[in-house]
Amino acid sequence: MANTKELSVEDKLRALYDLQLIDSRIDEIRNVRGELPLEVEDLEDEVEGLSKRLDKLKADLESIEDQIKEKNNAIDEHKAGIKKYTEQQKNVRNNREFNSLTKEVEYQELEIQLAQKHIKEMKASIEHKKETITQSEQKLEDKRTHLQHKKSELDAIMSETEKEEQFLLEKSAEYQAQIEERLLAAYNRIRTSVRNGLAIVSIERGASAGSFFTIPPQTQMEIASRKKIITDEHSGRILVDSALADEEREKMEQLFAKL
Repeated sequence: MANTKELSVEDKLRALYDLQLIDSRIDEIRNVRGELPLEVEDLEDEVEGLSKRLDKLKADLESIEDQIKEKNNAIDEHKAGIKKYTEQQKNVRNNREFNSLTKEVEYQELEIQLAQKHIKEMKASIEHKKETITQSEQKLEDKRTHLQHKKSELDAIMSETEKEEQFLLEKSAEYQAQIEERLLAAYNRIRTSVRNGLAIVSIERGASAGSFFTIPPQTQMEIASRKKIITDEHSGRILVDSALADEEREKMEQLFAKL
């Protein structure tokens, strides 16, 4: 940090203004992307959620089909039981044995009726599940297509801007390293508190850029002297004179032109 202490106030202002121009350029690049990265992330989450729901629906369908097989097997067993008890009735020795076997036959018939009722209900459930699965598959396909489109859109923008953004991020880090921590902390605090991310602005026609509040002539002279860091009492932004701003903008435009 020894080098930063040797900087004059003017050098600090120039470094800050250069940093602002670089960071604003990064902001522009990210604004071009807009909400695309978030949209892609949300769509990926949606696709994953729909895919899991579809898997569960298909697993439920298989489970119901297995239950129907079990019920059909049980019906076959009950029919075999009826046949067995009916045959046994031919060889009974008294009414008590006959009545006991008759009750067994009736029980088996009731079990068959109950199983058939359950099968009917499960078949209706299968039809509903199949319809839901078809709708879910269509919705998932639509979302995947939409996601692919958005990803392609984002990839195209990223391929155009990624190299420039990386270069600018490195330059931003270089300029930040030149600025003392206290001043850099103030810059970052102001940048995050204002809507357009401008923490340091120039005087334009007697007012701070982007503001309608006039700067008193005495303050304008102090700003132009570049002897101390002065902030706008209304917005809290750090102020520089327009001549310094013009010089630094021209310097940065030459840097950006190399990209």
